[in-house]
Amino acid sequence: MPIVETQLEWLDEAATAAFAQALAAQPGVANAFITLHGELGAGKTTLVRHLLRALGVQGRIKSPTYAVVEPHEVPGLHIWHFDFYRFSDPREWEDAGFRDIFASPGLKLAEWPAHAGALLPTPDIAITLHTMPNETRQATLTAATAVGQQLLLGACA
Repeated sequence: MPIVETQLEWLDEAATAAFAQALAAQPGVANAFITLHGELGAGKTTLVRHLLRALGVQGRIKSPTYAVVEPHEVPGLHIWHFDFYRFSDPREWEDAGFRDIFASPGLKLAEWPAHAGALLPTPDIAITLHTMPNETRQATLTAATAVGQQLLLGACA
Protein backbone atom coordinates (compact mmCIF):
# COMPACT_ATOMS: atom_id res chain seq x y z
CA MET A 1 0.00 0.00 0.00
CA PRO A 2 1.36 3.43 -0.85
CA ILE A 3 2.05 5.80 2.01
CA VAL A 4 1.59 8.85 -0.23
CA GLU A 5 0.46 9.14 -3.82
CA THR A 6 0.21 12.32 -5.81
CA GLN A 7 -0.23 13.31 -9.43
CA LEU A 8 1.54 16.14 -11.19
CA GLU A 9 1.27 17.49 -14.71
CA TRP A 10 4.49 18.65 -16.32
CA LEU A 11 3.61 21.05 -19.11
CA ASP A 12 7.09 20.99 -20.63
CA GLU A 13 10.65 19.87 -20.03
CA ALA A 14 11.26 22.90 -17.80
CA ALA A 15 8.59 21.60 -15.42
CA THR A 16 10.29 18.19 -15.40
CA ALA A 17 13.60 19.90 -14.60
CA ALA A 18 11.99 21.94 -11.81
CA PHE A 19 10.64 18.79 -10.17
CA ALA A 20 14.06 17.12 -10.51
CA GLN A 21 15.71 20.10 -8.82
CA ALA A 22 13.20 20.02 -5.97
CA LEU A 23 13.78 16.29 -5.51
CA ALA A 24 17.56 16.72 -5.63
CA ALA A 25 17.32 19.29 -2.83
CA GLN A 26 15.87 16.69 -0.42
CA PRO A 27 18.52 15.21 1.92
CA GLY A 28 17.01 11.72 1.77
CA VAL A 29 17.60 11.38 -1.96
CA ALA A 30 21.24 10.41 -1.30
CA ASN A 31 20.22 6.88 -0.28
CA ALA A 32 16.88 6.51 -2.04
CA PHE A 33 15.70 3.88 -4.49
CA ILE A 34 13.48 5.36 -7.19
CA THR A 35 11.79 3.37 -9.93
CA LEU A 36 10.61 4.89 -13.19
CA HIS A 37 7.72 3.45 -15.17
CA GLY A 38 6.18 4.41 -18.50
CA GLU A 39 6.16 3.58 -22.18
CA LEU A 40 9.11 4.24 -24.45
CA GLY A 41 9.46 7.98 -24.90
CA ALA A 42 7.48 8.87 -21.76
CA GLY A 43 10.40 10.85 -20.32
CA LYS A 44 12.01 8.46 -17.82
CA THR A 45 15.58 9.07 -18.95
CA THR A 46 14.93 12.80 -19.36
CA LEU A 47 13.80 13.00 -15.74
CA VAL A 48 16.89 11.07 -14.61
CA ARG A 49 19.18 13.38 -16.60
CA HIS A 50 17.63 16.45 -14.97
CA LEU A 51 17.93 14.85 -11.54
CA LEU A 52 21.58 13.92 -12.10
CA ARG A 53 22.40 17.44 -13.32
CA ALA A 54 20.64 18.89 -10.26
CA LEU A 55 22.78 16.63 -8.07
CA GLY A 56 25.94 17.93 -9.72
CA VAL A 57 26.80 15.24 -12.27
CA GLN A 58 28.96 16.77 -15.01
CA GLY A 59 29.71 15.49 -18.49
CA ARG A 60 27.69 13.20 -20.69
CA ILE A 61 24.77 11.39 -19.10
CA LYS A 62 23.83 8.49 -21.32
CA SER A 63 21.02 6.01 -21.11
CA PRO A 64 22.07 2.67 -19.61
CA THR A 65 19.87 0.73 -22.06
CA TYR A 66 22.78 -1.32 -23.43
CA ALA A 67 25.11 -1.23 -20.43
CA VAL A 68 22.23 -1.94 -17.98
CA VAL A 69 23.84 0.32 -15.36
CA GLU A 70 25.66 3.64 -15.52
CA PRO A 71 27.46 4.68 -12.33
CA HIS A 72 27.94 8.35 -11.44
CA GLU A 73 29.73 9.97 -8.58
CA VAL A 74 29.72 13.46 -7.14
CA PRO A 75 31.43 14.45 -3.89
CA GLY A 76 29.81 12.44 -1.11
CA LEU A 77 27.29 10.67 -3.34
CA HIS A 78 27.29 7.46 -5.38
CA ILE A 79 24.55 7.13 -7.99
CA TRP A 80 23.56 4.13 -10.09
CA HIS A 81 21.18 4.49 -13.02
CA PHE A 82 19.75 1.14 -14.14
CA ASP A 83 17.73 0.28 -17.21
CA PHE A 84 16.32 -3.25 -17.09
CA TYR A 85 14.50 -2.95 -20.45
CA ARG A 86 16.61 -5.66 -22.08
CA PHE A 87 16.23 -8.16 -19.24
CA SER A 88 14.18 -11.17 -20.30
CA ASP A 89 14.47 -13.09 -17.04
CA PRO A 90 14.52 -11.58 -13.53
CA ARG A 91 17.40 -13.91 -12.64
CA GLU A 92 19.61 -11.70 -14.82
CA TRP A 93 19.46 -9.13 -12.00
CA GLU A 94 20.91 -11.66 -9.56
CA ASP A 95 23.45 -12.95 -12.08
CA ALA A 96 24.69 -9.41 -12.75
CA GLY A 97 25.61 -8.98 -9.08
CA PHE A 98 23.34 -6.01 -8.46
CA ARG A 99 22.44 -7.22 -4.97
CA ASP A 100 25.75 -5.76 -3.71
CA ILE A 101 25.03 -2.36 -5.28
CA PHE A 102 21.57 -2.24 -3.74
CA ALA A 103 23.03 -3.13 -0.34
CA SER A 104 25.48 -0.22 -0.50
CA PRO A 105 24.77 3.45 0.21
CA GLY A 106 23.83 5.72 -2.65
CA LEU A 107 21.00 6.74 -4.95
CA LYS A 108 19.60 4.01 -7.18
CA LEU A 109 17.39 4.88 -10.15
CA ALA A 110 15.78 2.05 -12.12
CA GLU A 111 13.95 2.26 -15.42
CA TRP A 112 11.79 -0.73 -16.42
CA PRO A 113 11.99 -2.30 -12.92
CA ALA A 114 9.31 -4.88 -13.71
CA HIS A 115 11.84 -6.65 -15.95
CA ALA A 116 13.92 -7.37 -12.84
CA GLY A 117 10.90 -8.95 -11.16
CA ALA A 118 10.44 -9.29 -7.44
CA LEU A 119 14.19 -9.36 -6.80
CA LEU A 120 14.37 -5.58 -6.46
CA PRO A 121 13.79 -4.06 -3.05
CA THR A 122 10.72 -1.94 -2.40
CA PRO A 123 11.29 1.46 -3.99
CA ASP A 124 11.10 4.55 -1.85
CA ILE A 125 9.34 6.27 -4.75
CA ALA A 126 7.77 4.86 -7.90
CA ILE A 127 7.31 7.43 -10.66
CA THR A 128 4.95 6.53 -13.50
CA LEU A 129 4.98 8.83 -16.52
CA HIS A 130 2.27 9.09 -19.15
CA THR A 131 2.46 11.19 -22.30
CA MET A 132 -0.79 13.04 -22.76
CA PRO A 133 -2.30 13.86 -26.19
CA ASN A 134 -1.09 17.48 -25.88
CA GLU A 135 2.50 16.21 -25.23
CA THR A 136 2.44 17.15 -21.54
CA ARG A 137 3.48 14.50 -19.03
CA GLN A 138 1.31 13.18 -16.25
CA ALA A 139 3.44 11.93 -13.38
CA THR A 140 2.05 9.66 -10.71
CA LEU A 141 4.39 9.65 -7.72
CA THR A 142 3.94 6.89 -5.17
CA ALA A 143 5.90 6.71 -1.94
CA ALA A 144 6.07 3.21 -0.46
CA THR A 145 8.42 3.97 2.44
CA ALA A 146 8.88 6.66 5.06
CA VAL A 147 11.94 7.90 3.14
CA GLY A 148 9.83 8.19 -0.01
CA GLN A 149 7.12 10.02 1.87
CA GLN A 150 9.62 12.62 3.13
CA LEU A 151 11.07 13.00 -0.36
CA LEU A 152 7.68 13.58 -1.95
CA LEU A 153 6.46 15.90 0.76
CA GLY A 154 9.57 18.03 0.31
CA ALA A 155 9.75 17.90 -3.50
CA CYS A 156 6.04 18.56 -4.07
CA ALA A 157 5.66 21.32 -1.47
